[in-house]
Amino acid sequence: MKQTNIKNDKKRTSKENGKSQSPSFLQKFFVDQLKDMHYAENELIKGLQELKNASSTEELEDAFDEHIKQTQRHVQRLEKVFKLIGKEPESKTCEAIDGLLRECRDIISETEEGTMTRDAALIIAAQKVEHYEIATYGGLVALARTMNLDRAADLLDKTLAEEADTDTKLTDIAEAYINVEAEQEGDYVWEKQENENVTANAF
Repeated sequence: MKQTNIKNDKKRTSKENGKSQSPSFLQKFFVDQLKDMHYAENELIKGLQELKNASSTEELEDAFDEHIKQTQRHVQRLEKVFKLIGKEPESKTCEAIDGLLRECRDIISETEEGTMTRDAALIIAAQKVEHYEIATYGGLVALARTMNLDRAADLLDKTLAEEADTDTKLTDIAEAYINVEAEQEGDYVWEKQENENVTANAF
């Protein structure tokens, strides 16, 4: 009877140890999202270079150039987070970023070179990317804190703050003059049509 109990205790201990060594569902999801962002940031470095080259204004070109350097730091931070949780840095194809970068390339091909309209469109496309990153990093920070990964959370939170700053800076550039100048390009027919409709409704 005593030997049977010892065997059962060993089996139970072994089973419990095995369970504790397996990552939880939340840990797996967290790592999966880190891989997504590792891929996304590396792809974004290439995409931002294309946006920089396509920009019409020096101010927007400089903003994209600065964000390229910033994104390189984001990759380094992600790799530190991987190491903090005992994993090797790894990428996994992120369909969301691939789709957003395809849209950026479509905008380049569909807008006229050297116009403010192109810059206005590039800013919107870039901000879509920023909003995706802000949402993802915000979620990763919350998950890291939930799992008591405070050092990882701090690193991810730095990146989150920088993404938010970039989004604000792009808005400032657009609203300073690019959107206004873009509105003056080409024939602007909506105001004329609106006036015609008002005149027609008056009779």
